[in-house]
Amino acid sequence: MTFQTRRSQTRRSQIRTSSTRAFLVRSAAAAGAVTAVLALTAAPASAHTALTGSDPKAKSTVESPPEITLTYNQPVTLPRVLLTDGKDGRPAIGTPKAVDNKVTLPISGTLRNGEYTVGWRVVSADGHPVTGSYEFTVNGSSESPSGGASTQAAGPAPTLTLNRTTSPAAAEEESGGSSGWWWIGLIALAVAAAAGAGALLRRRNTGPADG
Repeated sequence: MTFQTRRSQTRRSQIRTSSTRAFLVRSAAAAGAVTAVLALTAAPASAHTALTGSDPKAKSTVESPPEITLTYNQPVTLPRVLLTDGKDGRPAIGTPKAVDNKVTLPISGTLRNGEYTVGWRVVSADGHPVTGSYEFTVNGSSESPSGGASTQAAGPAPTLTLNRTTSPAAAEEESGGSSGWWWIGLIALAVAAAAGAGALLRRRNTGPADG
């Protein structure tokens, strides 16, 4: 074998190695791009409905409000809202209505001075019920302690406890379950990309010898 022949074979071997490396780089880049797309599309799917604002605001002190407005981070349906005072009385309220991401609860009459708790329950866009509560205080009301918005008859308050809460632990548990299939898909994609690259590398290494 002449020196020129050996040099030609070495050159062709270098070209094959360079092509294989370029293919591996392109395969890794493609897998990374698909992974990024899947991660971006998985984020909305695992997002949770949350209360982002209210009127009156939580822990605020206000005059008697004509209504209660709850704002969420995404559209909600089938709202239930419960208003109670510091003595477990239930002031007369109307029917809550959900429009897009807002729930409005009308209040009949004027609330008396004191602390109030708002308990709410809605159904999120993915069909899961979500519950929560917050407190506010009424001060400067013109109504006497015995007047104001009528209070419903004493008795056990309706429960808003459901199979899903807004606690961080529950949110984390459900997030892990809903995103598990995405991670399985990503792992399968990475394995497929690696297998394809390995197969090409083997074909190049076992190709016909150069004459």
